Amino acid sequence: MFYASLFANPINNWIKYKKSGVNIMANIKSAKKRISVIKKKTLRNRRVKVGLKNVLKSFENALTSGDMDVAKEKLVLAEKKLMQAVAKGTLHKNTASRKVSRLNKKFNKAN
Repeated sequence: MFYASLFANPINNWIKYKKSGVNIMANIKSAKKRISVIKKKTLRNRRVKVGLKNVLKSFENALTSGDMDVAKEKLVLAEKKLMQAVAKGTLHKNTASRKVSRLNKKFNKAN
C-alpha cells in the first residue's frame, strides 16, 4: 500500500518516504553500487560544506568584532576553502566566485 502511494504522487510522497525509514533496496548490481557511491559522495559534500560554513562564520565574526587583521586572514582562508570545494566538485565555480566577490565586498566596506 505504501509503495502504491509512493508512485501515485511522487513529489509529495518522496518526503514521506525519506522520513519513514523504509529502505527500497535495488536488485541490480550497478544500482547497488550507485547507491553506495552516492552515499559516499553525499557524506564528502556534506563534510566540505560544513567546514566551509564554519570558515565563513569565523570571517563574519571577525568582521563584526572589528578585527581587520584576523578578518583578512579569514578572508584568505575562506577563498581557499571555496576554491577547494570547486576542485572537489561540491560547488560550481560561478557560485564560489560569487561568494568570494561578496566576501571581498563586505571586507572592503567594513575597512
